[in-house]
Amino acid sequence: MSKEFEPRMLGIICNWCCYGGADLCGVSRFQYPPFIRLVRVMCSAKADLSYVLRAFSKGLDAVFIGGCHLNDCHYVTNGNFDALAMVNICRKVLQHIGIDPMRLRLEWVSAGEGIRFANIMNEYGGQIKELGPLGEPEGLDRKELLFRLEAAAKIVPYVRLVQMERLRVTERTEEAYNTFFASEEFDRLFNETIVEKLEMSRIVTLLGQRPFSTSEMSERLNMSASDVSRHVKASSRHGLIRYDANHGCYALA
Repeated sequence: MSKEFEPRMLGIICNWCCYGGADLCGVSRFQYPPFIRLVRVMCSAKADLSYVLRAFSKGLDAVFIGGCHLNDCHYVTNGNFDALAMVNICRKVLQHIGIDPMRLRLEWVSAGEGIRFANIMNEYGGQIKELGPLGEPEGLDRKELLFRLEAAAKIVPYVRLVQMERLRVTERTEEAYNTFFASEEFDRLFNETIVEKLEMSRIVTLLGQRPFSTSEMSERLNMSASDVSRHVKASSRHGLIRYDANHGCYALA
């Protein structure tokens, strides 16, 4: 009989609220799955996109982020709104690279909500057990999974800048954030900015293995030849790659 799948899950939780809820959960002896490992940060806003991508590259099956309830942050900057924006953007990135966005979850838990913390952990742990190991239901082997995560990780600084400038929500209310990130405008801006850079990053990451022709890159990346040519020209202008006329292929500059 095969062993039952037990997920590897990471929880990145706010020091002031969600960690207090987790602590109360333990003191009250509420049960939740032992395969969820918790890391405490001072604010949910510190749960950076790079941490999420690194967790998946290390083989974790899901990431949970927990913070103070909106408008109840312990910092005047209301950092949990930054966490809300990051998670929406990150889930979109995960979806684009072929990873089920359900593998990333954000919840608000106060220090007095031990039972709520336990209920969320039990529910989410069950969902991930049903979903299965990272990559398996997505149809991605380990090598391809790591390749896609590496390409996404390379543009994290750019994504942070886009989040602050192009994807910024000026009104710090839950309704304003939910409305924006569910809008066609967000989809358009995401495609114009992050998707473009991500596709270029995939090409650069691939060329880090060896030189490739345009047709080889198109086949390897499942990208149209015209899109490959467009991204190659842009990457060449930025000095990232060069054309090797002797071999009829592109290589890193």
